Amino acid sequence: MKESIFVTQVPLERLPGTDDLALPAYATAGAAGLDLVAAVENPMVLEPSARVLIPTGIRIALPVGTEGQIRPRSGLAWKFGITVLNAPGTIDADYRGEVRVLLVNLGTEAFAVERGMRVAQLVIARTEHIKWVETAEIPGSQRGDGAFGSTGGITKFTAAKGGS
Repeated sequence: MKESIFVTQVPLERLPGTDDLALPAYATAGAAGLDLVAAVENPMVLEPSARVLIPTGIRIALPVGTEGQIRPRSGLAWKFGITVLNAPGTIDADYRGEVRVLLVNLGTEAFAVERGMRVAQLVIARTEHIKWVETAEIPGSQRGDGAFGSTGGITKFTAAKGGS
């Protein structure tokens, strides 16, 4: 794959016994996420409604000011109901342990996670630290305090009928 001018080098350590596994990689030149593979020794069967931590066999050292976001793979979610439970899972820049993926089976059938299977995506994103400024009242906005569903215009009637 052709490298872009925006490539940041990130230290990655393979854990023992994982030389046969693919490193996280972009599937296409335009992909936002790197595919993470399962470093399981034997197939792990994930029953419906069950969750499991899947090892990836790597440790990474993200630059300060970034985070890793572990996200589901759309094909696993659509075809089998397999997703990342805490999506997106966050890998902080100062974390140095093995990258693991918390999968859950929301499907109706058992699913086997096998060695080398692509199980999630890793997206690297910039982060910003803030400093709170306590105030008696925050500035207003057009939205105000409208919360869940307040900008979608969906009523109970249209949602029940499948409208938008």
